[in-house]
Amino acid sequence: MITVSNLRKSFALTKETKKQLSQKKQDSRQQGNHFQALENVSFSCQSGQVLGLLGPNGAGKTTTLRILASSLKPDSGEIVVNGVDIVKKPQFSKQKIGFLSAKTGLYDRLTAKENIEYFARLHGMSKAQIKETGEKIYQQLGIEEYLYRRVDTMSSGMLQKVSIARAVIHQPEVIIFDEPTTGLDIMATEVILDFIAQQKAQGRAVIFSTHHLDEVAMLADSVAIVNRGKTCFEGDIATLQQQTEQQDLRKAFMAALDFTGSNKEGDIVEPDLHQELEGQQALTEEKLTGDAQ
Repeated sequence: MITVSNLRKSFALTKETKKQLSQKKQDSRQQGNHFQALENVSFSCQSGQVLGLLGPNGAGKTTTLRILASSLKPDSGEIVVNGVDIVKKPQFSKQKIGFLSAKTGLYDRLTAKENIEYFARLHGMSKAQIKETGEKIYQQLGIEEYLYRRVDTMSSGMLQKVSIARAVIHQPEVIIFDEPTTGLDIMATEVILDFIAQQKAQGRAVIFSTHHLDEVAMLADSVAIVNRGKTCFEGDIATLQQQTEQQDLRKAFMAALDFTGSNKEGDIVEPDLHQELEGQQALTEEKLTGDAQ
């Protein structure tokens, strides 16, 4: 089980970023020389359940997920995984959480198998553990045929499945996927959605962000909607439909955003700019801590 409570995160604005923001209508989250990316994000996901993390571009979803993976530090808030607060004890984060980011995080000149086993060893797994666990994951993801191919020769679907294997090889208690099916064909998407369902059946808590509401309807036991750095809804789909008085999931999602005033012109940050702020902060924190993510 993972419980996220009252996450807050701000980013210092560089001169260039302030210049870019000044060319747009003022965003209420810009406060002097800082941008308040997260103001109050809270949700929970039980073991053996799937939570869909939803929200428009620039809402704070990726910032939230990167904080869960300890790639960024929150200004305040708690993240508790099965009784352990990983904000206070970040050394447990990588042990307890498997994170698939938008970037593959793979080494191009290594084969798929070499990449996966390298990260497994970083987690302290023995050769026997890697072999036993790896064989199961390779079969579930259908990557046996190209385990010995170099990463730089693979298609996007192959890369994504290898990245998932890398993220879960150490059998984490919680798995986080940031838009895992974006840009993939139907067959690769089906494999990944089946894999998420298998992880749920094995008792893991799974959080995934997506813009594909059909995937949410298929897999999610609950959803959390983040908008402008705040959680504006958390609960199951039936409750969302009831509260918004909309049976169509797309319309229910839009109605939940309307409740928070998200449609005010000028209050959505361009996603590329949001990612730039995250990247700048991550580099700063790596320098300060000496712990490159």
